[in-house]
Amino acid sequence: MRYTSCVDLHIVLRDPDGRIALGRRRNTGWMDGHHHLPSGHLEDGESAREGAARELEEETGVLVPPDGLTLVHTMHHRTDAGRVALFFTVPRAPWTLGNPEPDKCDGWAWYPPTALPGPIVPYTAGALVHIAARRPYSEQGWQ
Repeated sequence: MRYTSCVDLHIVLRDPDGRIALGRRRNTGWMDGHHHLPSGHLEDGESAREGAARELEEETGVLVPPDGLTLVHTMHHRTDAGRVALFFTVPRAPWTLGNPEPDKCDGWAWYPPTALPGPIVPYTAGALVHIAARRPYSEQGWQ
């Protein structure tokens, strides 16, 4: 049987001081109460950068053209199933973050990468460590 995997898309937004935007999940049914990057899933018929730009707008109101996103990390991780997570960054700041999905997010705040809030989605925390170390690939959650 051919392996298939869900593709998760994440965007690492930094303010001029290098702080990272994180929102606290709520009412999603998965990791509610944990902090997470703007993120979502790739939909059929869209490229990874198109999906990431769409998710960024849906979650924060920030408009970025797909070609303005740069891939900084890929993680093959396992939560409920195997997933491939792509982490993008956008080189433009400052950002004005909205909260278009208040039913799913308590709001966005900026955190220094050396003082992230708790709790944070574990694979997100791991990816941020790898991104800071400029490691392009990692695996998490596999035995």
